[in-house]
Amino acid sequence: MTLGDGAIDYVNLVLAVGRHDANFVDAYYGPEAWKAVAEAGEPRPLAALRTEAQRLLEGLATISDGEAIRRDYLLGQLGAVEAHIARLQGHVFSFADEAEALYQVRPPVVPEATFDAALARLDQILPGSGSVQARYQQAREKVLVPVDRVDAVFQAAIAEARERTRRHATLPTTDHFRVEYVTGKSWSAYNWYQGGGSSVIQVNLDLPIAMDRALDLAAHEGYPGHHVYNALLEQRFARPEPEGRGWVEFTVYPLFSPQSLIAEGTANFGIEVAFPGAERLAFERDVLFPLAGLDPAEAERWARVQTEMKTLAFADNEAARGYLDGQLDRAQAEAFLVKYSLRTEAQAAQRLRFIDTYRSYVINYNLGEQLVRDWVNRQGGTIEQPTRRWEVFVDLISSPRLPKGLGL
Repeated sequence: MTLGDGAIDYVNLVLAVGRHDANFVDAYYGPEAWKAVAEAGEPRPLAALRTEAQRLLEGLATISDGEAIRRDYLLGQLGAVEAHIARLQGHVFSFADEAEALYQVRPPVVPEATFDAALARLDQILPGSGSVQARYQQAREKVLVPVDRVDAVFQAAIAEARERTRRHATLPTTDHFRVEYVTGKSWSAYNWYQGGGSSVIQVNLDLPIAMDRALDLAAHEGYPGHHVYNALLEQRFARPEPEGRGWVEFTVYPLFSPQSLIAEGTANFGIEVAFPGAERLAFERDVLFPLAGLDPAEAERWARVQTEMKTLAFADNEAARGYLDGQLDRAQAEAFLVKYSLRTEAQAAQRLRFIDTYRSYVINYNLGEQLVRDWVNRQGGTIEQPTRRWEVFVDLISSPRLPKGLGL
């Protein structure tokens, strides 16, 4: 077996697994003939697909020539594919075991005392009296973007994020995206990469969008987040030589794989890279708040609230851990999210529906961001060195490195 042969078999295996799980293939822009074969007839049995994954893992592990980074990428991705097939067959993973098998990291337990401390700090920040949860929701009501102004705010946010990204990353000449507004989804927004430097970014209007989320979604789904990550990988690796390297494994993106920890972690950390500290506050206060018809005087306090919400974001992991490991029933998991993520009951129920579908994937947002930030800082990309920070960040989102390769 050569790396090239293994890569072709990997792509076709991922497409075949996608017949059993509609959420598995996040993007595909390889040969249409391969997709047609995968979609023809009855789905291949899971047992046969798992055997194929194991064959590829064994074969690729014996290859000593060629590029080690390519082999390691394929081995990491295939290990996750094999684990996901096992789960589809009925194998029951613990939350931590599943996260490690799919995303190459074992999420540490965050004690409730950490969340309680963040809530205590929020108690001092939020105005009014009553519970922190109620006061948080009252403060959030003041920064919700009216539905009829969502598009104007989102377009302004993504235009600024794109301009800032273009100063540091060479994007394809075909760089393009389209925004769609949807309902009935368990997620708040999604980037569907189409190949050829093009994406469809969908925003879920079922979930009211607070001002911080407008900029978060623009940067996370677009620039320098998912759209840029996929476009740079396609440009550098998937495109045929001499433009790229002709590595066909980058024409498919299996969602439940270690690639997702890098994708989600960089998409979240990329917000901070593009809009560091006071720059984010200034842009939201001076541009986005007025566009939304909101009071700019709310911007500074809301920014302080969001700093504490970074800690409370890890409550999603602990709710998912307890729920998926059977230590919390549905009502208890929703109550945990209400208490520690400050969601309403309806928002907590929506988040648990996300966990029903995507399970341990939730770690990729918060833990992924933390691990990526730490790695970039170790490479000298600190907030005090913004140019270096961009260099390290762009190098990461245009490389095939996975969490193990980064020592995460």
